[in-house]
Amino acid sequence: MKSNSLALLREQLIAAGQFFHSQGWVPATSSNFSARLSPTEILITSSGQHKGYLDEAGFLCIDLEGISLEQGKRPSAETGLHTLMYRRDPSLGCVLHTHSVMATVLSRQCDQIVFEGYEVQKAFPTIASHETCLVLPVFANSQDIQALARQVNTYLEENPQTLGYLIRGHGLYTWGESIIEARRHIEALEFLLACEYHTALYQAATARI
Repeated sequence: MKSNSLALLREQLIAAGQFFHSQGWVPATSSNFSARLSPTEILITSSGQHKGYLDEAGFLCIDLEGISLEQGKRPSAETGLHTLMYRRDPSLGCVLHTHSVMATVLSRQCDQIVFEGYEVQKAFPTIASHETCLVLPVFANSQDIQALARQVNTYLEENPQTLGYLIRGHGLYTWGESIIEARRHIEALEFLLACEYHTALYQAATARI
């Protein structure tokens, strides 16, 4: 059972990486993906992997504290941001992190991004109307991942409806009950970020007229 689940999760994460790469959302060796393998084990991309060219060797298993369960393999430095989410929510099945141009640029301009009026917001099962506000908080980038994870956790405790977040000058994190759901959330949020990015360009251009 475990090996079948492992093979399927790897296959789905490889496919996600190939799609994200085709969209320009995972440049170079940026980004990281993970999925729950069992109540106590997580499958995650290993450090230094190009996510558009993942193969079976590009993953490792870790525990909920981020400790590698495979000798000689090292998880991403940002593993703590993944394991935080799995410890918070036992039903969570996947965490995805991308580095698009839109997410990177917009995250440098503000402390949060508010989406409202977009039909695509309804890609999230908790949102039933385009009139709902969807807020993406922005956290300062830090090499101290434990401290950043504590900051994210505090925000999520106070705002449990949060569906994703940005790290300034870095990228987007979101999650779901399955890889398929988390992938849909990435696609929806990247679309919304692109809309905001192009709206800002349009407003800047028309202001000069």
